[in-house]
Amino acid sequence: MVEGPSDFTVSIHYDRRLFEHDIAGSMAHVRMLARQGIIDEEEMGQIVAGLLEIREEISSGEFPWKPGLEDLHMNIESRLSEKIGPAAGKLHTARSRNDQIALDMRMYAREAIARILGCLHGFREIIVDAAGDHAEVVLPGYTHLQRGQPVLLAHHLLAYFEMLGRDIQRFQRAAQMADSMPLGSGAIGGSPYPLDRRSVASELGFSRISANSMDAVSDRDFVVDLLAASATCMMHLSRLSEELILWSSEEFGFVRRADAHTTGSSMMPQKRNPDYAELTRGRTGRVYGNLMALLTTLKGLPLTYNRDLQEDKEGLFDSVDTVLACLEVCAEMVASMTVDRGAMRAAAETGSLLATDFADYLVGRGMPFRQAHGIMASMARDAASSGRSIRDLTLEELRGYSELFEEDALGLDADSSIDDRDVEGGTARSRVEAAISAARSSVEAGIEESTAAVGGRLSGEIDEYLRRFRSMGPGGRNA
Repeated sequence: MVEGPSDFTVSIHYDRRLFEHDIAGSMAHVRMLARQGIIDEEEMGQIVAGLLEIREEISSGEFPWKPGLEDLHMNIESRLSEKIGPAAGKLHTARSRNDQIALDMRMYAREAIARILGCLHGFREIIVDAAGDHAEVVLPGYTHLQRGQPVLLAHHLLAYFEMLGRDIQRFQRAAQMADSMPLGSGAIGGSPYPLDRRSVASELGFSRISANSMDAVSDRDFVVDLLAASATCMMHLSRLSEELILWSSEEFGFVRRADAHTTGSSMMPQKRNPDYAELTRGRTGRVYGNLMALLTTLKGLPLTYNRDLQEDKEGLFDSVDTVLACLEVCAEMVASMTVDRGAMRAAAETGSLLATDFADYLVGRGMPFRQAHGIMASMARDAASSGRSIRDLTLEELRGYSELFEEDALGLDADSSIDDRDVEGGTARSRVEAAISAARSSVEAGIEESTAAVGGRLSGEIDEYLRRFRSMGPGGRNA
């Protein structure tokens, strides 16, 4: 049961996470107040010194949090008053908690996006390395989870390279949406003081200031954009996790997972369960839920600020933490997986995976594709009913279906199937080799684009997380 009104409204247990952004914004604000002659230089110096001490207290775990003060802002301001006295009260001149938290959230969002972008670029490098290590590995390509055609494993892996590239674009757009400095909007209508908002924006690394004070204090579209990008990214990671789960099962046997990413069964000693992949797949739903929760919160809010907006933080923090953790786990799984080349090739050479190639063979000799398709459907059914594959048929048996088959039809195999798909974006070896080379070249250019999107000041965040992924080493090992 709630003990009192303040217990229900307290947010300090989660919004304290924003302390560095809050203090940075406060210092930029108070410096501007002094430059504009709104407060004097001595007062500004006292406030800045006090805020630096408070930042150190919070970082070291020595800060005396007071839940009765509800939130991060009031805790810091109260502590500042204890440290420097009445001058602390001038910090809040020309500022409301409405534009203050809008600023903190935008600063946090941009920093979080920079970290995610570093992870995405690092993961893409791991995928390219894995594709290069397995450039000659053949496996079945699937539709409807049914074996369809032979493809190269490198081609399959590069599909995820493309997905993560689109994720990067989404997060870059989200960073650009967050790149608007709201401080100076006040509670609703702006400020009567002669503020220099652009100097504050410059000090904090924003490229522009908000154009409308009412929109600035109530806008959380940039959080929606970040959550939406996170949801799509998690969907991609979930798809990858599902494939790693399938590929590592005894039914497939395509890859072996590192022990670090599996756990044993409490009852069945022979089992190794793909827990890390399953948890990534499972946590995708939670990130989806955070997006829907915020959209639902926002849909009925009149302008401007409403306390409902306090609900924008926990879901955002949870999604960012989840995406960062799952990107790291998925990258580690790809970097450490052991590929069974033989099992993959054997699966690509069984059954009727070459049915389309035989149909194309007939088309090349003048038969309409629909007729060739029907012939091969019959041939595949007949071969399967006798426990054989199309490749087991003799030339005489092939000619029983069509007189167009010649001796060279017996040479059709998984390798010829792959190399025949020599179109841009196809799985032919030459095309995949070119795609790997292009992917390697595009990574560095992509990092530069991301740095521009989040602002040069946040390039260190990108670099830090990129280094973490690069430390995982080269891509998968060969069996």
